[in-house]
Amino acid sequence: MAIVKPSLAKGTRDFSPSEMGKRNFIFNTLKRVFQKYGYSEIQTPSFENLSTLTGKYGDEGDKLIFKILNSGDYLSKVSEQVWSEKNSVKLIPQISEKALRYDLTVPFARYVVMHQNDLAFPFKRFQIQPVWRADRPQRGRYREFYQCDVDVVGSESLLNEAEFVLIYWEALLALGLKDFTIKINNRKILTGIAEIIGKPELIVDMTVAIDKLDKIGLEGVNKELLERGFTMADLEVLRPIILLEGSNDEKLASLKKVLASSEKGMQGIAEIEEVFNYVSAFKVDEKVLERIVEVDITLARGLNYYTGCIFEVKTNEVAMGSIGGGGRYDDLTGMFGLKDLSGVGVSFGADRIYDVLEELDLFPKLTVTSSKILIVNFDKESEAFSIPLLSALRKEGIAVELYPTAAKLKKQMSYADAKRIPFVLLVGTEEMESGELTLKNMESGEQMKVKLSVLIELMRD
Repeated sequence: MAIVKPSLAKGTRDFSPSEMGKRNFIFNTLKRVFQKYGYSEIQTPSFENLSTLTGKYGDEGDKLIFKILNSGDYLSKVSEQVWSEKNSVKLIPQISEKALRYDLTVPFARYVVMHQNDLAFPFKRFQIQPVWRADRPQRGRYREFYQCDVDVVGSESLLNEAEFVLIYWEALLALGLKDFTIKINNRKILTGIAEIIGKPELIVDMTVAIDKLDKIGLEGVNKELLERGFTMADLEVLRPIILLEGSNDEKLASLKKVLASSEKGMQGIAEIEEVFNYVSAFKVDEKVLERIVEVDITLARGLNYYTGCIFEVKTNEVAMGSIGGGGRYDDLTGMFGLKDLSGVGVSFGADRIYDVLEELDLFPKLTVTSSKILIVNFDKESEAFSIPLLSALRKEGIAVELYPTAAKLKKQMSYADAKRIPFVLLVGTEEMESGELTLKNMESGEQMKVKLSVLIELMRD
């Protein structure tokens, strides 16, 4: 058999023990915050029926779904007509019935509908699992990556949106980030803007263009708007809105004047104000709120499904895309037949957060889960004496291992260093006779004599 050179599929990664320690630091930190706010964990399968996913992410999103070929002779059921047409859109449903999960939101909606009789509403869940997208890999973007979603369905209260602001704030601070921005907008405001210029049918074209302001500037946005059917008169109305400046209160005051004739737009402004009022009620300092939360009218993510508040989070410490986002959806479960169940949720981009923490050197020094003690193996007699010690320590919940062979001491010490094991237990002839074991601190190099009972207490502390 030919030897195959090992390689990874593009857009995927292996994770070593040290990397897993850091990733688990992120996941565990987020879980603690989610649970603190009353959210419970669920998991869904890695793959879903293709029909469950298709049509939920728009035409471009559908192209990025990883399809799974049917097992067996998957071409046997393809008709001659479909085969001769060479039309992949018609061919795929006949050769693929399953697909890898594209995100956690659609599987969550499917889960709620299937388990609706067993759930207490409002239902608050979080989910930390990998998703897959056939996207072009680049920095901060992978084909396999983890999403950390937290959602509540069955509640229209804007208290939920306010708590998501607090969840982002608390979780990112707990991860060590100091300078980040939680951007907030509202779909109703964008609808109102499209209404006042008389082009409500072009809301998506408008928002796609203004969402690129950071990348292509005002001139580029104007050019794109003209290409999408807007007039120079429309651009004059849009200009002060797109370039909105000042504090959050000043921005909202300006929008109230511009959108005074739009009932929908005014409703969106009122919703953002209510979110701010809720956050303030949690005794968040107004100056802190102004520094961390920013009203951004150019924020237009997820307009295929978001109906109210929209969130996006960016770090200001590293050049990186968004590290989180989400929003309100009024009929997420409607795609599966359960109508009028409002919900809101946000997501943390764990892989991008990892890259940010790595670049800023913010990970705790001891993130690797490893043994706390390595027992040195001198010879068969030492090994036989050490096995009961090994057992006694493990019964006390202490992570410990015995080096499996009687190798040179230098080799065993190097092993402990490589695994960052903080203590080494030396059990030689003297220790076996006296019952006092030699414990070496690998960081300081200090050694001390201890009995087993004392060792257990030390390791607990």
